[in-house]
Amino acid sequence: MSSLPASTPTSNFIRTIIDADLASGRHSSIVTRFPPEPNGYLHVGHAKSICLNFGLALDYQGKCNLRFDDTNPEKESFEYAQSIQDDVRWLGFQWDGDVRWASDYFEQLYAFAVELINKGLAYVDDLTAEEMREYRGTLTRAGKNSPYRDRSVAENLDLFSRMRGGEFADGAKILRAKIDMASSNINMRDPAIYRIRRAHHIRTHDDWCIYPMYDYTHCISDAIEGITHSICTLEFEDHRPLYEWVLDNVSVKCHPRQYEFSRLELHYTITSKRKLLQLVNEKHVGGWDDPRMPTIQGMRRRGYTAAGIREFAKRIGVSRSENSVDMAIMEGAVREDLEALAPRVVAVINPLKVTITNFAGAQAREADFHPNHPELGKRVVPFGRELYIEADDFAEVPPPGWKRLTTGGEIRLRHSYVMRCDEAIKDADGCVIELRCSIDHATLGKNPEGRKVKGVIHFLSCEHALPAEIRLYDRLFTVAAPDADKEVDFCSYLNPDSLKVVQGWVEASVQDAAPETHYQFERLGYFCTDRRDHQAGGKLVFNRTVTLKDSWTKEQS
Repeated sequence: MSSLPASTPTSNFIRTIIDADLASGRHSSIVTRFPPEPNGYLHVGHAKSICLNFGLALDYQGKCNLRFDDTNPEKESFEYAQSIQDDVRWLGFQWDGDVRWASDYFEQLYAFAVELINKGLAYVDDLTAEEMREYRGTLTRAGKNSPYRDRSVAENLDLFSRMRGGEFADGAKILRAKIDMASSNINMRDPAIYRIRRAHHIRTHDDWCIYPMYDYTHCISDAIEGITHSICTLEFEDHRPLYEWVLDNVSVKCHPRQYEFSRLELHYTITSKRKLLQLVNEKHVGGWDDPRMPTIQGMRRRGYTAAGIREFAKRIGVSRSENSVDMAIMEGAVREDLEALAPRVVAVINPLKVTITNFAGAQAREADFHPNHPELGKRVVPFGRELYIEADDFAEVPPPGWKRLTTGGEIRLRHSYVMRCDEAIKDADGCVIELRCSIDHATLGKNPEGRKVKGVIHFLSCEHALPAEIRLYDRLFTVAAPDADKEVDFCSYLNPDSLKVVQGWVEASVQDAAPETHYQFERLGYFCTDRRDHQAGGKLVFNRTVTLKDSWTKEQS
């Protein structure tokens, strides 16, 4: 199933159901499934579902299938299918056996539809889509029977066969289940189970011109695969009676049960595939894997770790109540994972030049890549006559409590000397462009005598620093629920500062880092080499994954 380290399962209502089923002997083992449609890239909501379905199978030593619901051929592609498989593997899971497809069962699905017709439980309807909507009724008004509802079994079998044979135009006829047009559940008012659609299918090509509907396909696919617990989100709760009805009326040996949990609503994101596609098509983002996107591909490219996402899914839990989650929970889980694994190096994003006036005799010093993980090794921190520091670490007129550099003041250079600023050089506009400083040669690796130096800042030797493109990513939207108001275009809430690209400098130890290598840039945040544009030994490109602390909540309050 996976190579993940063992973890303590978090109790939830689905586990309670499974425990009872195993204890009672209803099931001797469990089989779950993850059934995405290959019509887009997976997002953070899918990540929760992946962790749930695969995680349950892993914890109970069962099986989890990956099954593509490929019943809507116009929107599906192998590109999407491959990306989904990549996402599942990257998150640390492996499905049981081969990838499964709804199209594997097209002949069986057709045969079960014939069975329903023979039982008088399905009929071919000639109503147009508009007429069907009218006949269906509303939440307060019962539907009414189609004038074609009482066709004979023989006529329905003939028409359905001719539908498959391509005799009728798209939309001319549809196969419907015969249930109850007066049902209080609109899903039970003779739902469509097959429609005519001439579209090239990614697997069956042009073999079929009729395709089964999702509600009909899904439950039968579950039954064929022996799924014990069919887990989905709450919007399918009203579809459960139809799930049961189909399985009760076709000759399947297995009768799975459907259980619903609340879908994830993550603040400052959207998870509508249609709206995510709009962001891509209108070029508000650079693609499905843009690091600002809530897609698994985007989160991965930004530098979120698989372990961090799994921990996030564990923390938010599984329930039937509203699951509106602050982005800080996701960022916190990722930050904690990176804290333990990311080597610490130095980068300067907004450089201010420093000239050391008494450089002669100065030495470099060795430093750990991580103070708590000596196994990550050490590197030399070069020291030079000319340095870069962050411009924000200097103030001519410091605010109260300032612990960084100012004219006449001292600070500790990280892994190096105590340094004093003696003079600030300005340009014609009065802007500081260089600092003239001196070091205390007696303070390499030890404190100065007779005085305390409170501040510590990082630096780079200009001679040894490497240029790097640094992409500072922030939240894509300025409000927590950008699509909550249906009267307002969600794009109006796009954060204009969600991406800032700067040319900075990094220490030479990262020169040969492969794509998707994680670092903590000391005092600046966690960063990851870009999996697309970064070139080891060449162009260096770093994406900010997350800041060192949750500064967003404080800024917005």
